[in-house]
Amino acid sequence: MAAEIVNPRSESDSEGATDEPFDPAFALHRGGKMAIQSTVPVRDKDDLSLAYTPGVAKVCTAIAENPELVHDYTWKSQVVAVVTDGTAVLGLGDIGPEASLPVMEGKAILFKQFGGVDAVPLALATTDTDEIIDTVVRLAPSFGGVNLEDISAPRCFEIERRLRERLDIPVFHDDQHGTAVVTLAALRNAAKFTGRTLGDLRAVISGAGAAGVAIAKFLLEAGIGDVAVADRKGIVSPDRDDLTDVKRELAGLTNRAGLSGSLEAALSGADVFIGVSGGTVPEPAIASMAAESFVFAMANPNPEVHPDIAHQYAAVVATGRSDYPNQINNVLAFPGIFAGALQVRASRITEGMKIAAALALADVVGDELSADYVIPSPFDERVAPAVTSAVAAAARAEGVARR
Repeated sequence: MAAEIVNPRSESDSEGATDEPFDPAFALHRGGKMAIQSTVPVRDKDDLSLAYTPGVAKVCTAIAENPELVHDYTWKSQVVAVVTDGTAVLGLGDIGPEASLPVMEGKAILFKQFGGVDAVPLALATTDTDEIIDTVVRLAPSFGGVNLEDISAPRCFEIERRLRERLDIPVFHDDQHGTAVVTLAALRNAAKFTGRTLGDLRAVISGAGAAGVAIAKFLLEAGIGDVAVADRKGIVSPDRDDLTDVKRELAGLTNRAGLSGSLEAALSGADVFIGVSGGTVPEPAIASMAAESFVFAMANPNPEVHPDIAHQYAAVVATGRSDYPNQINNVLAFPGIFAGALQVRASRITEGMKIAAALALADVVGDELSADYVIPSPFDERVAPAVTSAVAAAARAEGVARR
């Protein structure tokens, strides 16, 4: 069936080629994007006897007697499970576990490329919350951390919470926290660029899913002046009788100004727009924002506000796209966060560790700060070491490091 969409032949398939165009995306993905590679030689019987039997038995026995040795004599402390059920994959939605695998492989190679962390994609053939939790708990002895990925809201909140309660390794839902960390870093620098602090800002978030909820809570933790969140029915506020448990909690934490009604109405006089929902925000609503406003329109591939329009009114514009300045990209955060947590064998990832990551990421920009440069590029080689070091130090300071 896939051939009806596009011809996935590789460049080596030239013989017998059809008139259908060559697609480089299929060529790159042919055979998958990753592989397992040995770190030790197995050249002869002596190597074999050390890497496997009988030599391996000594190591197994030592670990059985002292389970902490697993961190020293296996890859456990260097590997993360990338877990999904395929229900909220990028902008594709619920496409199932098999179709999610190219994305999960991509996530794994980003872990390695940008953080030096090995990762294994695990696409689960269940959407049942209890089954996902039980499966991950049973797999956990093999991993030093768990990165939850592309699991639909509101189940993602419960899954993360319960896994954090049951496991003593870092559990991190990147769609929530990675997005929040990078957003805070960019927002901190945007405020600095215009001579303000987070406490001076009132933000409006479009989207009350995983990213929107996490960003709102994280910005409050970091000290923003006020933040309101809007879903399809308007501002999330206590006077609404259609809220889920997650949104009801959010209503109690956010919107100190007591706003109600539409997203567009809330934007009047606001300092910050953060879009994580898709859709389109009318130009007059952006025009009604405060002077020197910030527009972070992060939906992909189509931002909620086109950058050309946003630039007419905003002092700083950011998107989720790589072809515009100020890309809010999770790859700036999650590799370094996990690298730092694994480096000190942290039992969990705390709010303090995430804030440390955001501050370190913002500080990479340094004196180069400008309207088109409030967040560094993912290819800036300073990013991962800075985030890793800050997270490791925060873990030690907060007492969750075990070495």
